Amino acid sequence: MTVKEKLKELFEKHKGEYLSGERIAADLGCTRGAVWKAVRSLTEDGYRITAVTNRGYRLDEENDVISEEGIREYLKSDAVKKLVVLKTVDSTNLYLKKLASDGAEEGTFVVSGEQTAGRGRLGRSFFSPSDSGIYMSILLKPDMGAESAIRITTAAAVAVAETVENITGKKTSVKWVNDIYAEGRKICGILTEASFNVEFGCFDYAVLGIGINVYEPDGGFPDDIKDRAGAVLSERTADMRNRIIASVADSFMDYYNDIGNRSYFESYEKRLMWKDEPIDIISPAGTKQAVLRGIDDECRLIVEYPDGTEGIVSSGEISIIRK
Repeated sequence: MTVKEKLKELFEKHKGEYLSGERIAADLGCTRGAVWKAVRSLTEDGYRITAVTNRGYRLDEENDVISEEGIREYLKSDAVKKLVVLKTVDSTNLYLKKLASDGAEEGTFVVSGEQTAGRGRLGRSFFSPSDSGIYMSILLKPDMGAESAIRITTAAAVAVAETVENITGKKTSVKWVNDIYAEGRKICGILTEASFNVEFGCFDYAVLGIGINVYEPDGGFPDDIKDRAGAVLSERTADMRNRIIASVADSFMDYYNDIGNRSYFESYEKRLMWKDEPIDIISPAGTKQAVLRGIDDECRLIVEYPDGTEGIVSSGEISIIRK
């Protein structure tokens, strides 16, 4: 274990308490200079550390830095086989796809505090600033046909919605198929990407990406999304991002391991936005008007067209908006 790792562990044990450089050096068996370098490195990683002359260093209590140790402290599921935590990455989905190609096992998680090239559905970018959100991807090797891939996304949506409600008490809703809303604003987007075995019509693997706005970023959201984007919390809370990551991971893996029984279905359906309301269904072929009636057993959208006929909408290349 490095001096930096030992110092982080010591700070965690004495969170909010000042520790002199002399005491830290003695406890860690290193020089005062090594302590100073470790403090500076932790600060660069995002840890908020107060230094006061004649008192020493203190890890501030409102720290909310994503770390493997912090996530594992709250994690209950043994289905999380490997946990990769990054400060920044182009895209957690892209990073995990590379690991999958190299033979990574199911249950590998990649988590980052920032994405420089985050992606959403239909090739859109996903705003992923540092120190305010959670960006995580999960490697799955499901035993199901390609037509059932939507189950993964809907199970993840329920895991996020229930986590937010349990932690904050806020009511959540789901904009089919992959966006989570709270207080009328989008707080989470989900993107499931897959590699298929064309010959057998099944998965080689799937990568489930989840992006959550835990806090509003410094300077606010960009102009193009500020009218609809929101955050889980209005104030920074100690270790909240690690708690949310662990809760979402535990909940999703429970649903995933029982995905054939659709134990998430009722929870998803009751949160479905715009049920029995007019919507526009937008696809490359054009826009169709319909009334949203619900979802079927595969979580595909059931709609009623103006002529009274019903239709089924798959996730594919479509978007929906309320009229």
